[in-house]
Amino acid sequence: MDSLLKFITCGSVDDGKSTLIGHMLYDAKLLFADQKKALELDSKVGSRGGDIDYSLLLDGLMAEREQGITIDVAYRYFTTDDRSFIVADTPGHEQYTRNMAVGASFADLAVILVDATKGVITQTKRHARICSLMGIRHMVLAVNKMDLIDYDEEAFRKISRDFETLVDSFGDMETAVIPVSATEGDNVTENSRHTPWYEGPPLLTYLGQADVSKEEEESPFVMPVQRVSRPGQHFRGFQGQIESGQVKPGDEILTLPSREKAMVQNVYVTDKETDEGVTGQPVTLQLDREVDVSRGNVLTVTDLPVTDRFTASLLWMDDEPLVEGKNFLLKIGTKTIPATVNTIHHKTDINTGEQVDVSRGEKNELLTVEIVTSEKSVFDTFRNNETLGAFILIDRVWNGTSASGVIEDTTYKSPNTVWEDTGVTRDLRSGQKGQKPVTLWFTGLSGSGKSTVAGAVEERLVREGYHTMLLDGDNVRHGLNRDLGFEAEDRYENIRRISEVSRLMNDAGLITLTSFISPYREDRERAREIIGEDFVEIYVSTPLDVCEERDVKGLYKKARSGQISGFTGVSEPYEAPADPDIELDTTDVSLDKAVNYVLKELKKYLD
Repeated sequence: MDSLLKFITCGSVDDGKSTLIGHMLYDAKLLFADQKKALELDSKVGSRGGDIDYSLLLDGLMAEREQGITIDVAYRYFTTDDRSFIVADTPGHEQYTRNMAVGASFADLAVILVDATKGVITQTKRHARICSLMGIRHMVLAVNKMDLIDYDEEAFRKISRDFETLVDSFGDMETAVIPVSATEGDNVTENSRHTPWYEGPPLLTYLGQADVSKEEEESPFVMPVQRVSRPGQHFRGFQGQIESGQVKPGDEILTLPSREKAMVQNVYVTDKETDEGVTGQPVTLQLDREVDVSRGNVLTVTDLPVTDRFTASLLWMDDEPLVEGKNFLLKIGTKTIPATVNTIHHKTDINTGEQVDVSRGEKNELLTVEIVTSEKSVFDTFRNNETLGAFILIDRVWNGTSASGVIEDTTYKSPNTVWEDTGVTRDLRSGQKGQKPVTLWFTGLSGSGKSTVAGAVEERLVREGYHTMLLDGDNVRHGLNRDLGFEAEDRYENIRRISEVSRLMNDAGLITLTSFISPYREDRERAREIIGEDFVEIYVSTPLDVCEERDVKGLYKKARSGQISGFTGVSEPYEAPADPDIELDTTDVSLDKAVNYVLKELKKYLD
């Protein structure tokens, strides 16, 4: 049994999580004298008529005390004769599910509270499923407020059955159900005389005896590289924490994803040389030869999946819905890599556990998705390796965490969909045409003049002997993208398709010109990733008031009158490029001058 237990308390709003832990600390005499005195003084002006309000020990934020709810995760450290504990008291409000997931990610055991007067509700099920997703295999259901139902055994048994039915679908899970009263202290630290029919231990005793240690199997050595140390030209060491197995001098290891082999020459813990590094230790490994390894790579003694796509279960935590094709930064182990949610397979119904087909994900939903990364990396399933199987998705615009998830299956691309190289290459096609193929991506507000300038630039290029193709936003929506609307997911897909077509036209040796509002930086960055180094961003930066004054198509007038919703510049934002390759303001510039300027700036990209 581990001497340290890390556990989480979770449940719905006002189920008594903070009160339960506070009462546990108070009754077990685990408070310092000044903490106890402060609690008693604070309670005199609290909401319990002068009785001790045990929740104040954990609810430290002013907003928490005012509203009587937990908002942020509160960590408490305490020790009994049996073991040491770290408890994360997490919020119950659905709005703060993100914070609850943070607490669950560190825990070995979950204490899930339910109100005895309400039983197992939707938020209880959500929290239980999130705990299961985060790899927690030990759950305690604390049926709180038993005093409010006169310690009714039959009501307790019904809640217990409902909970067991829920967790049965989670697979291998160790559970316990304990009747408690957080305010009165029943079955918190000592068995209560009010529940003679309950034969199990009180909650604190159960936690002190819970065996959350994992079965020790002979695990192979795995170490994600966090840093390459080069203090001098004669030393090169690879630093990281050993996630499984052991390593010692003389062991042959495999580097991933490069799959080079080398011998371990020396093992260091801090600056001390050692005979062996073991699981959980941060070490520096010196190898007998030079290998291609950098941060995010993995050193191991066994082969692991190296792929650019996998199936994952994730908790979507962003206010904006998740749509297929959305780009993120994926952080897993020590590696951060661009990634795209390629497909949303389904969501899990919180109440029934059934899988429901969806095309988008809403906040706090549990989803199964396929993720594609920008390059092949080392991934593993969460059940095999928690470090290489758990990840977060980071929004590329506001840099916040949008989702957390675990890998369910690593999937290699089917051999039937491998890119086929032909004898007629891109270089041959561009050489035949005597030009360098690029994509000129014109972006700007409606009415900025981007389509007019793009069309005139193409005419000049053709007259000068270049081979081109112009893709205009309106024209493309008449054919290739006629099935797409203007919802967020459709806009993502519109730009993705255009980017893929542009890349294919570049492969044909053509200079491609595109004219799209493409208002979001994320969309344009994704286009740059798809097209590659041949992407040239041309920002037509004509101000909104000028564009609206022109209003060539009458769209601004319709948008202002409410006939068009979600119109860029009026009811939707335009995110201007931070560092465009070419910038042009057409406010007081003739078409000829605008074209001459663009062509002059293009020379360095076409030569």
